[in-house]
Amino acid sequence: MMPTPATFPTVLRQLLRTHQAFLSYAARHVHPMGLTLPQYDVIITLGNSPGMQPKKLGEQTLITKGTLTGVLGRLEDKGLVERLASETDGRSQIIRLTEAGRTLYEQTFHEHLQFINRLFDDYTLGEIAALEAELVRLHQAVVTARGDAIEEPVLELIG
Repeated sequence: MMPTPATFPTVLRQLLRTHQAFLSYAARHVHPMGLTLPQYDVIITLGNSPGMQPKKLGEQTLITKGTLTGVLGRLEDKGLVERLASETDGRSQIIRLTEAGRTLYEQTFHEHLQFINRLFDDYTLGEIAALEAELVRLHQAVVTARGDAIEEPVLELIG
């Protein structure tokens, strides 16, 4: 059955409410570390890497280029990341975790995953797979409607 246009505002409202609630929930685990969600996104993205160029880091996180600059600056001020000259390209930099940043990642990442995974305690594996499939389908519809052929990277939260 084809949904009627009158149902769309309700679906959109639920999608936005869910997004906001999820961000608020995730922030409960991150804020006590003295970090924002974008800052922690950088920490977990760099956590299993030797470092990466800012452009790639921006592609791997959900942070826009303009916002990433400020996020990296604040993480540098906290002593959690550092910028190094690239050994292969003198014009570019590599962003990597400092020892303190790596320690923070190692001490918090698996606990953070467990915290997030609690959201799915009442779901069966089949329900999770169906939810993922519908979200992928919705994402593809958005990408198609935008007219982009460029696909954003999928976040990998498995450490």
